Amino acid sequence: MATAFRFKVAAMKGVWRVMGLIVLALGVYMLVWPVPIQPVVWTAPQPPGYVGPHAPNARLANLETIPIGDDVGPEHIAFGPDGKLYAAVASGNILRMAADGKGAGVFVNTGGRPLGFDFDASGRLIVADARRGLLAVTDKTVDLLADHVEGDPIRLANSVVVAKNGLIYFTDSSRRFAPSDWGGTFEASVLDIMEQSATGRLLVFDPATKKTAVVARGLSFANGVALSGDEKHLFVVETGRYRVWKIPADARGLELTKGPNAGATIVLENLPGYPDNLMRGLPTADGKAKIWVGLTKPRNALIDQLADKPFVRKMVLRLPRALWPIPPAYGHVFAFTEDGAVVDDLQDPNGVYPETTGATERLDGLYIQSLHAHSIGYLKRR
Repeated sequence: MATAFRFKVAAMKGVWRVMGLIVLALGVYMLVWPVPIQPVVWTAPQPPGYVGPHAPNARLANLETIPIGDDVGPEHIAFGPDGKLYAAVASGNILRMAADGKGAGVFVNTGGRPLGFDFDASGRLIVADARRGLLAVTDKTVDLLADHVEGDPIRLANSVVVAKNGLIYFTDSSRRFAPSDWGGTFEASVLDIMEQSATGRLLVFDPATKKTAVVARGLSFANGVALSGDEKHLFVVETGRYRVWKIPADARGLELTKGPNAGATIVLENLPGYPDNLMRGLPTADGKAKIWVGLTKPRNALIDQLADKPFVRKMVLRLPRALWPIPPAYGHVFAFTEDGAVVDDLQDPNGVYPETTGATERLDGLYIQSLHAHSIGYLKRR
């Protein structure tokens, strides 16, 4: 009997030793295992919640959908000079179809991950490709316009707009995290926003000289871009800081990490979610220019609370991905005028159509973009 008892005690001690070693190993892992980010302390604004012009509503619920076949992630959509609807998807395809989706087919495959695109005066399709850089498509031939600036690689070309004078403005979301290195655009965006090193840039490519220059740097995940009506300014999304900038189009080399300067101002800030694409819409009833923005995810209180805790943010990334503080799906697009007044707001708290990256407006209604959806969202004007 005594021998059996001693055996049980010894066995229990062995179990506790093993458990202790496991706990120690987990502790060491959580404290020292390498992660790709070097978090920076920043000051997160107090979340406003869904109030004022962003008061909760369900106007974006029950969207109709336009099929895109086996493709996924119509992150940017726009109508071309030919009246056709174009959509950039995760496979590298840019699809072309009628407004109702009929006759859908592959217009071109960029060989990367096309995000934003626009058309120049000659009808060329100008593409910001997250994996390849700035591209031009002519007769389905894809040409590289720019993949470096000032000797530095363009790691995550994101959104693009072509001015009437031919200059091409586009964003490079991060100098730190390229989608080709980290599993995709969404993964790269999470790493960049968790780090908050604010290395995003607004760039300009001049087709006449074939040179690329930095308009502004110091953005926490530079994203959507749109021109003002007079094309003297650019509106630029800073996803990681929940805001939209207005930057002079003729600026070069602006440094924004310390706030507004040299004519650059913030027109929208402390938004209730992560802003993504910008698309010029139809004028308001009183004739004001209007821009649509998509909020791809709602704010996450934990992420804001960790703004001044860089070490804890590193620990969070050591957790299994399922435990990362990724906000839930919440459909949300809104429109603002160039002076920063919100004039329309549509939400779907259930997030049935996920990651609403933006909205393209026509007389018939709104075409909703998404990073991960298997269709294009459509809301008929009533």
